Amino acid sequence: MSARMLILMVMLVCASAYADPPPLIARDVLFGNPDRTSPRLSPDAKRLAWVAPDKNNVLQVWMKTIDKDDDRILTADRKRGIRRFFWAEDNRTIVYLQDNDGDENYHLYGVDLPSGNVRDYTPFQGVRASLQAIDPAFPGEMLVGLNLRDRTVFDIYRIQLETGSVVLDTANPGDVFDWTTDAKFQIRAAQVTTADGGIEIRIRDDAKSPWRGWMSAPPDEILHFHGFTPDGRSAYITSSLGRDTAALVERSITTGAEKRIAESAEVDIESVVIDHRTHTIDAVPVAPGRTTWIVVDPALRDDYEAIAKLTDGDFQVESRNRANDVWLVAFTRDRGSVRYYAWDRKTKTGRLLFLQRPKLEGLALAQMKPVTFTARDGMKLHAYLTVPEGVPSTKLPLVLLVHGGPWSRDTWGYDAYAQWLANRGYAVLQINYRGSSGYGKAYINAGNRQWGLKMQDDLIDGVKWAVDLRIADPARVAVLGGSYGGYAALAAATFTPTAFACNVDVVGPSNLKTLLAAIPPYWKTIRAQFDYRMGNVDDPKDAELMRNASPLFRASEIARPLLIGQGANDPRVNVRESEQIVDAIEKNKGSVTYVVYPDEGHGFARPENRIDFNARAERFLADCLGGRHEPFTGDRVPGSTAVVRKIGK
Repeated sequence: MSARMLILMVMLVCASAYADPPPLIARDVLFGNPDRTSPRLSPDAKRLAWVAPDKNNVLQVWMKTIDKDDDRILTADRKRGIRRFFWAEDNRTIVYLQDNDGDENYHLYGVDLPSGNVRDYTPFQGVRASLQAIDPAFPGEMLVGLNLRDRTVFDIYRIQLETGSVVLDTANPGDVFDWTTDAKFQIRAAQVTTADGGIEIRIRDDAKSPWRGWMSAPPDEILHFHGFTPDGRSAYITSSLGRDTAALVERSITTGAEKRIAESAEVDIESVVIDHRTHTIDAVPVAPGRTTWIVVDPALRDDYEAIAKLTDGDFQVESRNRANDVWLVAFTRDRGSVRYYAWDRKTKTGRLLFLQRPKLEGLALAQMKPVTFTARDGMKLHAYLTVPEGVPSTKLPLVLLVHGGPWSRDTWGYDAYAQWLANRGYAVLQINYRGSSGYGKAYINAGNRQWGLKMQDDLIDGVKWAVDLRIADPARVAVLGGSYGGYAALAAATFTPTAFACNVDVVGPSNLKTLLAAIPPYWKTIRAQFDYRMGNVDDPKDAELMRNASPLFRASEIARPLLIGQGANDPRVNVRESEQIVDAIEKNKGSVTYVVYPDEGHGFARPENRIDFNARAERFLADCLGGRHEPFTGDRVPGSTAVVRKIGK
């Protein structure tokens, strides 16, 4: 059976499941705060912590004693909500990260559980903190990256949990973008972007020894350092040297001899599950479409096989105790809430802890299906297709939902945006266009210097594929995306002004020169990668390439409705990127609706703002493409900070 026939059969089955379109799913069910998420087990397995809203609907860290109903809130964030936290190895401290209105200058805060006191471990204004490492053998310490000494680079500091002392551990020579510890909790590896955009790995024998170059790769290769073996004599790396897809190998520090651990002919090995007690590799996920596991440690094979049978969906181990006999496992599904289980390795049994969004259960959610199609130049592209439930899947309005990065990728699982759009009656196509990561070096390098060119052609070719299969109505297609996806929406509006019925840009750049001029100072160590993959805005030879790829200079071409959303404090895509194209549209007597949120950064973290913008986008798409929409009344969603500027019609 051909791939085309298979897709058509799937669509017919989906269409016959309901006689009529299912009821509208409320936006707050899809985009509001989760009921509970991100469970983490204490190292001694006596307590469980998670993130959940408080009575004011602000996300906080909660905790309970295992097998007791003594839930209590540990934090008191007043506005933005807490999303990332972890247990320190001392069993008495929970550390969380928080920035200021989306500026991404994160501070590390610690909650002392016996006293309830909260300490800011990194009380430095304008400085970004990131957790580098914790280690069970050093329970009272953590290694933290800070750009305190120099805003352009991160040094490593050793922080004592009890006293809060912050001591410089490893100084950055000026070009390191990542560090790695060994089994002795010493920084022993550094990753550097070379002048041409390639990668160099440096090694030292111990904390007092000098650094030396150990391994390097040109910019068209994939190379990443993951960790040291228990004895520190070898290292785990992923490398595409000598092959297309990156494989996981163990490489000797002294001889360079390699032993291949895991590989896939279809996709790169991107992430690795390492047991940080033993510094050995557990397993490796592989995701050409759905995720499967290559289990490296034979002692864990029975666990992974049994966990896969707990429920439907794709899973990953989220947390474990120090004894490694209890795991917390998250299952993601395309048609339901993320589910969290506690897995007892001794009895090989799993117990459902909770659902992230229980209100999704029983709703008519749509199937996300991995698909492939061929671009105009013959390149095979990977994508995901979601079609509405309850309606014939032919000549539907289509939304291209474009991922950010661009050196990232879409994956299978629950996607609130795909479900939202499908519920409103749109087919949703998520294309891993060339330049996306995960599918080998040829795939990602095919996007080099192709912003607005072949990367944009891939989106148009995806539409043609959907039209040829009679999935999409060519007159009712829109682009919606954030970051690079927002750029793709602007490129669609300016470079192909009549190809799409309308476009929605969220925090997308409009001028590649001003984009790179305003990136965070600490991106200096990876800037050469941008120059290699995008083009060098500082090189006169690339001036025409970069200008031609910038939608700002084609703003006069915009002929179809455009909606733009932006966070005022975005450190990655400066607010000026949206303002300058809005000003250009006004100068050219065009039309656009521009919504800016003064308390947001690169995307909309506060649910009130997220729901507000999506309500506007939903009505915008309904007017343009003819889909359904949940009513939106008033100037803004209660609690939102939206400031709206409308130009033209």
